[in-house]
Amino acid sequence: MRAKGLIDTGAMIALLDRNDHWHRACVEAFAEFFLPLVTSAAVLAELFHLVGDNRREVEAAWTFLRSGAVAVLPIDDADMPILHTLMNKYHDRPMDFADATLVQLAQRESLQTILTVDFSDFETYRINGRKRFRILPSR
Repeated sequence: MRAKGLIDTGAMIALLDRNDHWHRACVEAFAEFFLPLVTSAAVLAELFHLVGDNRREVEAAWTFLRSGAVAVLPIDDADMPILHTLMNKYHDRPMDFADATLVQLAQRESLQTILTVDFSDFETYRINGRKRFRILPSR
């Protein structure tokens, strides 16, 4: 069965970089999703920060994003108190802003599945305080 879900920074990098340790697993998991996958502008900021000044990698990221595979959903003022609460709750991880936006999008959009290589964090985070993420690819 195909799933609709979220995508995190590390999974995007793995999809784009054939030399990444997680490339094959992420490509296989990516095929299980209905597109587009959902993400936030904060995740895209991380993505472009990590690809840096490498023109080829920046262009590959833009090609992927403009392919329709990813939809960027807004995070606005109404989400800020929830993001603050999430980051406080998971301060021991610590939860970064991009991860908080993905947890909030999961809650707001009723999504449970995420394409990520950040297993330890997303195994800890809960949707609406109790529901676990379905993480792809599996370890």
